[in-house]
Amino acid sequence: MRRRKSTSGRSRRFFVGFLLSSMLLMAIAGWYAFGPLTVKPGLDFVHISPKQGALAVGQELQAQGIELHPRVFAVLAQTSGVASRLKAGSFELPPALSAWGLVKLISRGDVRFSELSVIEGWSFQRFRQAVNQHAALRHETLKMSDAELMAALKLDGRHPEGLFFPDTYLFPKNASDLQLFEMAQKRMAYELDVAWALRHPDVPLKSPYEALIMASIIEKETGLASDRKSISSVFANRLRKGMMLQTDPTVIYGIGEAFDGDLRRRDLRADTPYNTYTRNGLPPTPISLPGRDALLAAVQPANSPFVYFVAKGDGSSYFSSTLDEHNKAVDRYIRNKRKAGTP
Repeated sequence: MRRRKSTSGRSRRFFVGFLLSSMLLMAIAGWYAFGPLTVKPGLDFVHISPKQGALAVGQELQAQGIELHPRVFAVLAQTSGVASRLKAGSFELPPALSAWGLVKLISRGDVRFSELSVIEGWSFQRFRQAVNQHAALRHETLKMSDAELMAALKLDGRHPEGLFFPDTYLFPKNASDLQLFEMAQKRMAYELDVAWALRHPDVPLKSPYEALIMASIIEKETGLASDRKSISSVFANRLRKGMMLQTDPTVIYGIGEAFDGDLRRRDLRADTPYNTYTRNGLPPTPISLPGRDALLAAVQPANSPFVYFVAKGDGSSYFSSTLDEHNKAVDRYIRNKRKAGTP
């Protein structure tokens, strides 16, 4: 009977070879684990993507400009017991950082955050400008048109105005600006859904998008927070009566970049899709980024008889239910001041 060749010798040789290779790799890792790493000039932060293993994290570090062998990084992470606890985010690199220090830094999750404040009433273009100028963001959308940006957000064909919620956003340094746009868009979708669910049953708005348009107008017209729901009631009453909204901010939005800061009579007569002095109903899109209070005011207008209001010059407004009363208020707060030369 022929004897089978024993595989024990082959297995033993494989095991010894594997052990020697591992020991060599560990020796190499230990050799420069505590020495300063060479880092690409100007590299102050590294960004680690979520759900990455130790080897993949090492590869990301190497790709971003740190002279570190990915497998050595993985060995250090494994031998220190933190391979499963490596964090995602942006990490500030201290001077003279060692490979060992880098492992500890990423496993502790010492992420450095930056922020961007988006102000209620900003236009979408103002929002894009702030994003483009933010030094801590990775600018992936800088050369995109508005249409291309909306397509990247899976909102093909949508007008961007009003679809992004104004708030202060925190993000790790070197985060993608596309992620920030996505965060603000999803937040607006959520806030609009909440507001629409709380709408008064008789509000003269047919859809959440119409509520968003109305809120954007209220945001631009409101100087004093306590007037917000009264301003909303003026526009709601006008819609119910079939009156034109006649609100200056929509006209200014329709003029666009050509607006020089002075709204003239000819501007009020020049027809555009946003001129609410020449067209009935709401404009075709929002005209600004409205905040939560404006969204709620749009769907919960005050119960009032008002159909007119005029700015009093101190941030507040005077509300009227008749044209005669309104004209007297205009004389009091605008025409007489102009005659007297009062700013």
